[in-house]
Amino acid sequence: MAMRYLEDSLSYSELATRSNQLANALAAMGVNRGDRVGIFMDKCLDLPIALHGIMKAGAAYVPLDPGAPIDRFQTVVRDCGIRHVVTAPNKLETLHTATQDTPIEYLVGIDSDPAQPQWRAIPWHEVYRAEPDRGPAVKILDGDLAYIIYTSGSTGQPKGIMHTHASGLSFSRWAAQEYELRPDDLLSNHAPLHFDLSILEFFAGAVAGCATSLIPEAYTKFPASYCKLIADQRITVLYTVPFALIQLLLRGSMEDHDLGALRWVIFGGEPFPTKHLRELMQRLPQARFDNIYGPAEVNGITHYTVPALADTDDAIPIGKIAEQAESLVVGEDGEPVAPGETGELLVSTPTMMRGYWGRDDLNRKAFFKRSVARELEDVFYRTGDLVTQDPNGTLWFLGRKDRQVKVRGYRIELDEVEAALAAVDEVEEAAVIAIPGIEGSQQIVAMVTLKCNAERATGETLLSRIKTSLPSYAVPGALTVREQFPRTTTGKIDRRLLREQALDGRA
Repeated sequence: MAMRYLEDSLSYSELATRSNQLANALAAMGVNRGDRVGIFMDKCLDLPIALHGIMKAGAAYVPLDPGAPIDRFQTVVRDCGIRHVVTAPNKLETLHTATQDTPIEYLVGIDSDPAQPQWRAIPWHEVYRAEPDRGPAVKILDGDLAYIIYTSGSTGQPKGIMHTHASGLSFSRWAAQEYELRPDDLLSNHAPLHFDLSILEFFAGAVAGCATSLIPEAYTKFPASYCKLIADQRITVLYTVPFALIQLLLRGSMEDHDLGALRWVIFGGEPFPTKHLRELMQRLPQARFDNIYGPAEVNGITHYTVPALADTDDAIPIGKIAEQAESLVVGEDGEPVAPGETGELLVSTPTMMRGYWGRDDLNRKAFFKRSVARELEDVFYRTGDLVTQDPNGTLWFLGRKDRQVKVRGYRIELDEVEAALAAVDEVEEAAVIAIPGIEGSQQIVAMVTLKCNAERATGETLLSRIKTSLPSYAVPGALTVREQFPRTTTGKIDRRLLREQALDGRA
């Protein structure tokens, strides 16, 4: 079995045949090597067929977030010059509006619509009936584009991260080896396709010859249903963001289900509050827990297998750089800093992106080049993450370079303030932002959600709890208790929206 979706499954033989058929259909529609093909569908067994079929046609797949606004869809399609989209019948109504004034000419996965003469369509059953099961004769090189994932960044402007077959495969092989994936494993695909976590689930699993379970979107929103699915399917490798695991812990009714098949719980994307991680590890004593780190631009390049945690709220490290990668920790002058000092993490790795699609301005800022010999240089990606490295080479994440602010002359790490709030017993999650204050200074604003069984705590009470762990100048000037946080479609707290709300006086 290659893929599973609830009670349905897809074998590797079926995946190979159907993806070949799709590749031929795309070639017949004019898809050439180097083209970009969109994928616009919810999770289903056609999804992995779309990934492999597009790449076999020599093109790069571009995930189009089904939950994003139409203008986001159109922005990505126009920016990437997408003429072909693989989709599903339940997206037809959205496509009627979304494809207006875009370069889209062909749709795979739906019937033709005479009311929409601007594009031609072919349904799945015609792809499988009419096309040969041998892929098109197209030469695909290691450096060819395999996929482009769009991310908003701090400004909200989408930017396309270009990965090649070489970078995606290099990461997949590393992950399959590092986590000792076996043919009898069942991975969980919790992340949406437009989130880089999906690369491990779709392709590292394929490298190891194991199966991946596609978790329906509805299950990801209801922790108890998600927990039951993990137990019923006997999932062995769970990979997701800390928020999903916190919800599983607090609202998943874990005590009612047998999760004994889990042998790896892998998390990444953002820091995991230690108090929640410790409790989850106690609930799942048979599983190994691993913190994987790496921006989408480089995939995963460090990891740290978490030992038994002491009864403290100390953060855990992000681990050591992968064997095939090299790292530099540099100061503001671009020079390496000594172990124990804070600096920006730069990485050189075969899992690194080619660059941002059509954004030479960003590419000039993203890469750092170091001469190592005459006419020879190493290329590093600037992560924008602040770290410190201890004497044995272990890296500790301290926060984002763009999340470091000055208040009354003091340099403050907003992520450090968040960590202090998250360590408070009653707090479930915390978010801290900075907004312009009086006379040009920055004002720190904090927001939290509380545990269900926590007594109603006030902002003043919570702030008093962190005054012992933070210097006085780093204590937020205001704290709001919220019912929930707005989130991006990848499950992270939408801090950009929180800042906009704070500026509007609505936080």
